Amino acid sequence: MFAIIETGGKQYKVTNDLIVAVEKLDAEIGTKIEFDALMTEVDGKVQVGTPTTGVKVVAEVVRHGKGVKIIVFRYKPKKRVRVKKGHRQPFTELKILSIG
Repeated sequence: MFAIIETGGKQYKVTNDLIVAVEKLDAEIGTKIEFDALMTEVDGKVQVGTPTTGVKVVAEVVRHGKGVKIIVFRYKPKKRVRVKKGHRQPFTELKILSIG
């Protein structure tokens, strides 16, 4: 059994008891969040729609954090222009409690 949810402009395939890192959400640690399922699969039967017949995915916020650092380097050859920046994308970890 799995479901497809959308948050932060991205879609994620989730199952029960899965921990997934999504774009940062404004929620306290320990709070429960509900998502509408875009697609579900139960025993080989697939339901597709927006939302699919009222199926809800309940998730709990586990923690907030920052991803690994990526280096953004911009330069112009022969002009002595070099700019080096680092970026760490914030994320929220969710534990999927139930689908249904």
